[in-house]
Amino acid sequence: MSTYDQQLQKIKTGKGFIAALDQSGGSTPKALAQYGVSESAWTNEQGMYDVVHQMRTRIITSPAFNERLIGAILFENTMDRDILGKPTPTYLWEVKGIVPFLKVDKGLAEEKNGMQLMKPMPGLDALLARAKAKNVFGTKMRSVIKKADAAGINEVVKQQFDFGKQILAAGLMPIIEPEVDIKTPNKDQAEEMLKAAIQKELAALGPNQQVMLKLTIPTKANLYADLISNPKVLRVVALSGGYSREEANSLLAKNHGLTASFSRALAEGLSAQQSDADFNTTLGTTMEGIYRASIT
Repeated sequence: MSTYDQQLQKIKTGKGFIAALDQSGGSTPKALAQYGVSESAWTNEQGMYDVVHQMRTRIITSPAFNERLIGAILFENTMDRDILGKPTPTYLWEVKGIVPFLKVDKGLAEEKNGMQLMKPMPGLDALLARAKAKNVFGTKMRSVIKKADAAGINEVVKQQFDFGKQILAAGLMPIIEPEVDIKTPNKDQAEEMLKAAIQKELAALGPNQQVMLKLTIPTKANLYADLISNPKVLRVVALSGGYSREEANSLLAKNHGLTASFSRALAEGLSAQQSDADFNTTLGTTMEGIYRASIT
């Protein structure tokens, strides 16, 4: 069985969740501040990425970063670096048995009519080829919905699936992530519109094509049950979306078959100043809580 097929089986049938370790240029200082490292710790962008790679290496090599995970999403800079002498995707898969994904979007465009589409992605094919060569299984890309507007939501979802088809053609599994901002007025209505738009795009996929979905935990529990059971969907994961970890876990547990893919909530409580024992204990407690909420 090829590496890709082994990874596909892990994501399809594995019991666990996906760690999002993909903060990029704009969100990295905030992630490091949460970790207890101020901007005085680096002098340029390269230095910032050195510091964040130290944080990610500490998380990934921790004994708590274990079989409770089925996947991990990486930023491009992390994909291109090593952990303990191995390329990060190789270390994740061969040492930890965790499926590597890559964030491919270039950030969000300016808000327009309550929507933030993704910026253009020049060079996407070349990036996908590099990822494929490193045995990365799939990708992730994010848009944001802030208004219950069907036309705008359809545009967001169409852009996601258009890029998704390009990613499928490169032999990788796309995670489609049209996030509904948790502060959206009539969030429940926006989510109904989003579900309809996704179902329309799924119906247009080829007979052997599948995608993954990363969605905000819905206001109405189990709203996305139809998407979770859709044969065109490999797996549906949820973002923490600004909720505290405790609240995100509580909401997630009410949605059967929805799996976590938390970023900020995963790193909550971790600090550069902690001893390894305290760091591993904190991460282990965090992982267990998210894992339990993910297997309901």
